[in-house]
Amino acid sequence: MAMTTTQASMAAATEEQAASKPAYLEALTYVERLHRRLLDVIKDELDRIGCSEINSVQALLLFNIGDAEMTAGELRTRGHYLGSNVSYNLKKLVEAGYISHQRSRLDRRSVRVRLTDKGRAICKSIDELYNKHCRSVAEVGDISIDELKLINATLHKLERFWTDQIRYRL
Repeated sequence: MAMTTTQASMAAATEEQAASKPAYLEALTYVERLHRRLLDVIKDELDRIGCSEINSVQALLLFNIGDAEMTAGELRTRGHYLGSNVSYNLKKLVEAGYISHQRSRLDRRSVRVRLTDKGRAICKSIDELYNKHCRSVAEVGDISIDELKLINATLHKLERFWTDQIRYRL
């Protein structure tokens, strides 16, 4: 018995969906692995410059604060950190002298943080590391700017897809 056009289309869609799962799971694995590898690269740089007081997550936090003054909530909403992790790491960075903090004049519950000179030095080291990577990613990593743009566009779409899954409970 021959399939109708509709049945054939549905069967093809089901096959495509089944084939997409391994690729989707592989992408998830790469996203997780790349974040861990980035933290390893930053830890290696911290070791190279003789900084053992902070960990790679804290150094990345310093880099992401940069010249700005912000609250822990603002760091969380930028999507870099989980709630309890950011508070814990900010506390440790304040204790170690990498960040200064001050209560907001408008909302006394809110604490604004900014880098100290010590924090800016780590931020500068991470920035120099990224600059070095930018100079060599094409030649050493065989990754062109067009490929980076394509990766970024794809990751942006994936982020939007996941956000929609949460927002609209799809």
